[in-house]
Amino acid sequence: MWDTSKDYRILVANEAREVYLNLIPTASFRGNWNKKMAIEMGKTMNSDFQSLLYSYLEGNDLPNSPDVAALTEKAEKIIEYLGGPDWNKTFLNGAPKEDRDKTIENIAKVRFFIDSILGLKDRLALGPINDPIMGIDIKVGEIMSVMKHPKADSLMICNVNLGKRAITVVTNDLNVKEGNRVGVSLLPPQTFMDTTSEGMFLGMNGSILKEVDGELGEMPKGIPMDSLNETRNLVEAFLKK
Repeated sequence: MWDTSKDYRILVANEAREVYLNLIPTASFRGNWNKKMAIEMGKTMNSDFQSLLYSYLEGNDLPNSPDVAALTEKAEKIIEYLGGPDWNKTFLNGAPKEDRDKTIENIAKVRFFIDSILGLKDRLALGPINDPIMGIDIKVGEIMSVMKHPKADSLMICNVNLGKRAITVVTNDLNVKEGNRVGVSLLPPQTFMDTTSEGMFLGMNGSILKEVDGELGEMPKGIPMDSLNETRNLVEAFLKK
């Protein structure tokens, strides 16, 4: 029997929901959106998560359970309440210059929450795997641009193409270049001196993997297992907050 109460995929998605619910009431998003219903819909997910955590389902029963279907439907409703598919662009465009960095950070946290829910079924379909990396997505990305962090000489800011969308990743590898094919862990967003990073590059010994195999936006192929160690640590740290 699979112990769903310890499943990292469910735990990370639920913790992302907690971050979302703490953020949304005070978020200064500007635009035509229904804050009240966006909050209420997130709250109603609690009963679905509690049922899922203690379902002890496995095999095809877990990803196809009514609770997963309910969570997916509610995440899609939250997108509607936020203003529709382009909610993030609307909020960013409406942000005053002085609030832009904070708005980017908040958008990244909300997007991580929504992606955690919408991707839950596919992650659970991979079966009973007890590993923190199962709680997040790991994708092949291509670095489109690189610049030094304006407030830290030891950091680089990378714009990374994941196929269907682009993200920002802050790294301490000073040798990253445009065109590098990288593995990216899509982790809970972190802000480094006003710059929000939406993930972390896979790497070992202080250097990232720069020639990763696989299709853009899909799981990397043939990566060393040691390159996932830091991702595991960060997922565990997120769940202990």
